[in-house]
Amino acid sequence: MTEEKDRRVALRVIIGDKEREVTFDELCLSNNLAQEALVRLLVRKKVLKPEELVSEIEQVRKERYRSPGDLPQSK
Repeated sequence: MTEEKDRRVALRVIIGDKEREVTFDELCLSNNLAQEALVRLLVRKKVLKPEELVSEIEQVRKERYRSPGDLPQSK
C-alpha cells in the first residue's frame, strides 16, 4: 500500500513519442529545487536581501495559514 501511495501520478509528460509519469513527490521536489535556485539567483544578483525574503514569507504565512479562530463566524 505504501509503494502504491508513493507512486500516485500527478501528471503525465509527453516529449516526442515518449510518455513519462511524474509523481506528486517528484513534482514537489522539482518545485522546491526550482524555487531554491530562483531565490539564490535573486540574492546573488542583489535583487532582494535574504531578510526581505524571510519577512515576505512570514507575511504570506500570516495571510494564508490562519488558525480556525481567525476566520469570520458564519451566521
